[in-house]
Amino acid sequence: MKKLTLLLFTICCLLNTTNASTLNMSITSSPIRLNTILANDSASSEISGWIFNGLFKYDKNGQVTTDLASSYKFIDSTHLVINLKKNVLWQDGKKFTADDVIFTYEKINDPKVFTTIKSYFKEVKSLSKINNYTVEVVYKKPYFKALEIWMFGIIPKHILKDEKDLMTSSFNKHPIGTGPYKIDGFKLGSDIRLYAFDKYFEGRPKIDELNFKFLPDANTSFLYLKQGKLDLGGLSPLQIDRQIDKEFEKHYQIIEKPAFSYDYLGFNLKKKKFQDIRVRRALSLAINREEIIDILFFGHGKVCNGPFLPGTFAYDDTIKPIKQNIKEAKRLLKLAGYDENHPLSFEVITNTGNDIRINATQIIQYQLAKIGVKMKIRVMEWQAFLNTVVHPKNFEAIVLGWNLALMPDAYPLWHSESMKKGGFNLVSYSNKEVDELIVKGATTIDKKKLSKIYKKIFRIIAHDTPYLFLYIPNSITVVSKKIKNIEPSFIGITHNQKDWIKEDD
Repeated sequence: MKKLTLLLFTICCLLNTTNASTLNMSITSSPIRLNTILANDSASSEISGWIFNGLFKYDKNGQVTTDLASSYKFIDSTHLVINLKKNVLWQDGKKFTADDVIFTYEKINDPKVFTTIKSYFKEVKSLSKINNYTVEVVYKKPYFKALEIWMFGIIPKHILKDEKDLMTSSFNKHPIGTGPYKIDGFKLGSDIRLYAFDKYFEGRPKIDELNFKFLPDANTSFLYLKQGKLDLGGLSPLQIDRQIDKEFEKHYQIIEKPAFSYDYLGFNLKKKKFQDIRVRRALSLAINREEIIDILFFGHGKVCNGPFLPGTFAYDDTIKPIKQNIKEAKRLLKLAGYDENHPLSFEVITNTGNDIRINATQIIQYQLAKIGVKMKIRVMEWQAFLNTVVHPKNFEAIVLGWNLALMPDAYPLWHSESMKKGGFNLVSYSNKEVDELIVKGATTIDKKKLSKIYKKIFRIIAHDTPYLFLYIPNSITVVSKKIKNIEPSFIGITHNQKDWIKEDD
């Protein structure tokens, strides 16, 4: 009888083990370092995001909310006090405290540590510990990203305090965080598996494991989706419009929203021909952006009106999409001194490895020919393009793209000081009023006032036309209908992933 009872108990244990729910996803490249402050590549950032938490995060509406912080208060415009949650454990069971926050900040500023987020803290004068669960930040001056810079993940002092070289630490392959999922380790070029953290401070995730299939080829990922081997993935406009069927739609929910990126045609404003705003406006009016979106994205995109993300505090929705107007474009060109006998001509350069961008450039070439403009196209390998064309500003016009941030910073792209070598004001845009507004905005912590400033920046740049803002493609996500509690939102669908449930087959 005892043997039978033991046998039944063993069978039950095995059944419980095999019934662990798994969310199957794909990843196109291997992470390099699963250390949140060193995660410079997309794969490392994606996986690290499940393992670590910051003091703050964005909620589903794109607003700043607390994460490891429990509350915060501005004592004045340069003094910020952050209270920390007291129920947070590291994945090895140790308590999270203010010492971890101080340690992480010190490591970011350590000259031996090479991290892209170091510049985020240039306005921080000091960070000090008030008690085990309270820290105070003092800024050099009022800073409009005073909260957002603390969204990076915190790393554990008790594990890394004696680490001589964080860049080569074994921690980077075997991280310990405070997040909803933990990892045993990973190998380059292999699948990655994460496991639910039982003592996660917001409650254990309902899905037990995350399995990232290493699928570097996008076509293979699509095949896996069609075979039902992935629960979550992305589709291209071609795939959703031409390559899925009713059977696919029976098994997947399709969620579509504007991506956080845009492409543009930028003019070198140091070139005399592009210093005349009538020329830039004529070229803008000659472009049929809706046609570009229909051809390249089968309609799965929207016209880009300006430099900031639609739906955010910085976006001015009074600026309407530019409609093609051939007659007005020709009139402006003629006023600027160009006609059939003296046509405007210039060269546009873009990069290989982005077929959408190349095709967009070819469509623009065709559309501009309708107003008599002769546009040549040169396509270059990415590194050569950056090193010999973009950085030295050795071009008349370029087609490129930027990511769009929930909290934009206009300085790197639009302030005249960013024209200098190493800056990202690639087109040499200079507007004194914009410069003044950017400086004013950088010291404005009142979001309503900051919104007015940034909307004005948006309007001025849209008016000045230093770019032909082209399109914002849609991000198309598909998720298995076995997954319940999905809440599509402005920032995507994984904001509430810990509450997802996967039904059995």
